[in-house]
Amino acid sequence: MASEVIPSQIFILILVFILAIVVIIVVSQWKKVSQSNNTLKLMEKEIELKKIAMVEKDLENKRMMENPIKLPVEQQEQLTQIRDSTSEVMSNVGYLHSEINERLARLEAQTELKKLEKMLKDIELKEKKLNKK
Repeated sequence: MASEVIPSQIFILILVFILAIVVIIVVSQWKKVSQSNNTLKLMEKEIELKKIAMVEKDLENKRMMENPIKLPVEQQEQLTQIRDSTSEVMSNVGYLHSEINERLARLEAQTELKKLEKMLKDIELKEKKLNKK
C-alpha cells in the first residue's frame, strides 16, 4: 500500500508543477497583452495629438493667408516677380519633364524595334536552315 501512495503522490506533484507552469505562462502573456494594449492606446493618443497639431497649423496658415500683411509697394512687386518667375520655372520643369518622358518612350520603342528586327532575322535564318534540310 505504501508503494501505491508514492506514485500517486508523484503524479499529483507533477500535475501541480505543470499547473503552476501554465499559470505562470498565462499570467506573463496576460501582462504582455496588457502592456501592448497600453502602448497601443498611447500611440493612438500621440497620433491624435499630431493630427490636432497639424490641423491647428493648417488653420494658422490659412488665417495668415486670409489676412495678408500690408507690404510696401516695392516688396509687393518683388513678391509678384518671384511668383511670376516661380510659375515660369515650374512650367519649364513641366515641359522638360514631358520632353524627357517622350524621349524615353521613343528610345524604348526604338530599342524594342531593334530587338524585334534581330529576332526576325534569327527566325528567317533558322527557317532557311530548316528548308535546306
